[in-house]
Amino acid sequence: MTLSSSPYVTPSASTNRIMLNVLIALVPGTIAYIWFFGVGIVVNIVFAIGFALLFESLVLWLRKRPLKPYLADYSAVVTAWLFALCIPMHSPWWLVATGIGFAMIAGKHLYGGLGFNPFNPAMVGYVVLLISFPKEMTTWFLPIQVSGESLNIAQAFAYSLGYADIQQWDALTSATPLDQYKTSLGQNMMISEIRQSPVFGDFAGLGWEWIANWWFIGGLYLLFTKTIRWHIPFGVIMGMLIPAFILYVTNPDSVASPGFHLFSGGLMLGAFFIATDPVSASTTNKGRLLYGFMIGMLVFVIRNWGGFPDGVAFAVLLANMAVPLIDYYTQPRTFGVNPPDEHH
Repeated sequence: MTLSSSPYVTPSASTNRIMLNVLIALVPGTIAYIWFFGVGIVVNIVFAIGFALLFESLVLWLRKRPLKPYLADYSAVVTAWLFALCIPMHSPWWLVATGIGFAMIAGKHLYGGLGFNPFNPAMVGYVVLLISFPKEMTTWFLPIQVSGESLNIAQAFAYSLGYADIQQWDALTSATPLDQYKTSLGQNMMISEIRQSPVFGDFAGLGWEWIANWWFIGGLYLLFTKTIRWHIPFGVIMGMLIPAFILYVTNPDSVASPGFHLFSGGLMLGAFFIATDPVSASTTNKGRLLYGFMIGMLVFVIRNWGGFPDGVAFAVLLANMAVPLIDYYTQPRTFGVNPPDEHH
């Protein structure tokens, strides 16, 4: 007989299994993204994954670490996929390379690699691009249902590589519904006037609201497979809905509805896929609720009074900074030890 040392129970949740579940959960929302905005997001994902694996391999080689165990855990692929979903659907290749390079090198490996990064790597790369290249990061394409046309896969690759006629497709670009809301409200327009634009659907932006629905369904899959726990998504959604509802009730003609905030931008993606990063998020149940609520509240504050139309990335990074403090004050009582006020 071949004897092995304990433990004898095989862990049910390995890193590659968790990451694979996340990738599966991302598929429905990505398909919806393609349906409403074309195949440009596929080009983003392909370039992001390619550059992520390249930078991951380079840093592992410099650190003299084996490549296979780290490349086979799908963590780089998940980071790249999430990053690609956050940037405009037709982004130049160098923008993708810069953002994902900063995410993998500065956001992940400079802290020691997977398991040691205090910040969400994908959000680190996204924020660097948003601050450094505001023009490229605000060039979003209109939904196909509004523009009536889209780029095919060959045109999308040519556009990203800089070989397409950029001016030919500029007419298909527009600000996001969140940006339009923010700009129009700043011009003292009424909500009823703003929603006359064809880019708006039932609750939020046309297309965006359906994509958010599929991120929610993907999130339910993550909950069903116990890849994530419910505390952080619940906290994020409540952190957004509570202040949104209070302001909307007091002034419905000048404040976006809670439904608009919930199904706009990256809130659903952030609640289920980004804020729940097991490395950079809080580790206690009470802490997860507080951490999620903090993110939702910060997103609402940034959207209404900040300088950016959507604030998911900034909210997540700010909450990441607060995680050590949150965990310190939300530790559960040690089993067998009474609270301080019960000691005699």
